[in-house]
Amino acid sequence: MKAVVYERYGTPEVLELREKPKPTPKINEVLIRVHATTVTAGDWRMRSANPFLARLFNGLFKPKKVKILGFELSGVIEQVGSDVKTLARGDEVFAFCGLGFGGYAEYRCLSEAGVITKKPTNMTFLQAATVPIGSLTALLLLRKGGIEDRQKVLIYGASGSVGTFAIQLAKHFGAHVTAVCSGRNSELVRSIGADETLDYTKADFTTLNTRFDLIFDAVGKIKKSRRKKLLASGGKYVSVKGTTKPRKTDLQFVKELIESSRLTTVIDRTYDLETIQEAHRYVERFRKRGNVAVKVMG
Repeated sequence: MKAVVYERYGTPEVLELREKPKPTPKINEVLIRVHATTVTAGDWRMRSANPFLARLFNGLFKPKKVKILGFELSGVIEQVGSDVKTLARGDEVFAFCGLGFGGYAEYRCLSEAGVITKKPTNMTFLQAATVPIGSLTALLLLRKGGIEDRQKVLIYGASGSVGTFAIQLAKHFGAHVTAVCSGRNSELVRSIGADETLDYTKADFTTLNTRFDLIFDAVGKIKKSRRKKLLASGGKYVSVKGTTKPRKTDLQFVKELIESSRLTTVIDRTYDLETIQEAHRYVERFRKRGNVAVKVMG
């Protein structure tokens, strides 16, 4: 099978397209013929060992645990292990790969018990592949912030993957959403539900007189001293710098929202395995709107 491999840390040029052995599923796993994956911050940070913690996880001097990146994927199940009960050959699925990564390959084995479920019927493989990371991060952080009881929500970094999902999910839970992004993305975030937009390139949003019940920092950059000015009494701050542990039921919940037309994805650009270096370079510029998809097979 074809796979994008990296044997050393560094710039996108360390990513190489190679032939690798096709994996065989264990008794509790399914073998997925991967149709699409994405480039996320987690991918390029692992590739470049930024932050240094990536080296502690994946090898101090060179990658050891993970050599094929790809945090999320969509595809078709080609083979199932003998103990698999809820998934079958031919099922179209989408999944969060976890810290094993592996989406940058034509085939990937995943545990049936993992964060994997059938693909939304109203999405293409490319669309579905962009959903797990952004939507699950947004969902779990909003829940951590008690979104059900929050009326006014500020989302900073609203035009990225996590931010665009956070807008839609916050609206689903009944919140009034103020989205902070650049002016060029104002129309985009309004089109997916934002009630108000603030252009951070023209004004300092932390000087607002408005107080928010929940501040969702989708880029992890709001300093504590500045966000305290914006929080209402009893308000809460959540950030992508916090940890989340998604479950299969969370992805199934997201799927239901998609199929009922209450949640969608935003795709900025699409690449393929042959141009994965270019995709990484683009994502590292911090200018993407929503998600960057990668076509693998199909």
